[in-house]
Amino acid sequence: MSDPRQVLEDELHAYVDGRLGAEQRADVQRYLQQQPDVARRVAGWTAQREALRSAYGTVTGSIPPRLDLQRLMQRRLARRWQPWRVAASIVLAFVLGGAGGWLLHGRAGSGNVALLAQAAAANHTVYAADKRRPTELGADQRDDLVRWVSNRLNHHVAAPDLAADGFNYMGGRLAATEDGPAGLFMYADAQGVRVTVFVLPLRSAAAAPMRNVEVAGLSSCVWIDKGIGYTVVGKLPYETLWRLAEQVQRQLNGSS
Repeated sequence: MSDPRQVLEDELHAYVDGRLGAEQRADVQRYLQQQPDVARRVAGWTAQREALRSAYGTVTGSIPPRLDLQRLMQRRLARRWQPWRVAASIVLAFVLGGAGGWLLHGRAGSGNVALLAQAAAANHTVYAADKRRPTELGADQRDDLVRWVSNRLNHHVAAPDLAADGFNYMGGRLAATEDGPAGLFMYADAQGVRVTVFVLPLRSAAAAPMRNVEVAGLSSCVWIDKGIGYTVVGKLPYETLWRLAEQVQRQLNGSS
């Protein structure tokens, strides 16, 4: 097989943003299939984009006049041109945009859940699609994996049993996030649909009840309990995934 065409960084961002034509998109997809490191990076971008859209995509009300970007730029350009001052003033305007906090209106407390869903979706995207080695330790090494993950997370974690719901345990691995190591357990049903259970310590995060978050075309059920974040991810109907997540929640709460 010949080496794939080198895809530029701008093309990768355009791919994530959905701004490529069918032929270019096919080129990028072929490139990513042969470049797993780049594919992981792109999956992270996609998950981040969708998580931010999920967390902040619904904004009610009009933009306050003081936050109009054109007005801010004109005001600053009328003075001495200093790009860093213009950028700083725009960012500061958003951060201090009134007591209502326009940008974060109605979204208080959702940041941890959105970031947790992003990390879980990114790892699911990378590993669930891997046909040759989706897990680090297989189903026959369940106890070894539980000990390994529990030691690294400094928190006892059991691999949930979802066989009664039609999903057999495949194995798992230690996953990487910006907040440190996480545990990832993988399952598959008779049709080969894969679901992952993602466990990440979030020591300073407040508890959050289970909620559904859509990230990069994936459904996920996310909750935070006693400083530990949990996410169940898979391309499944909402009701099916929610039922699985409730089963996971019951089992993991019992193992804490």
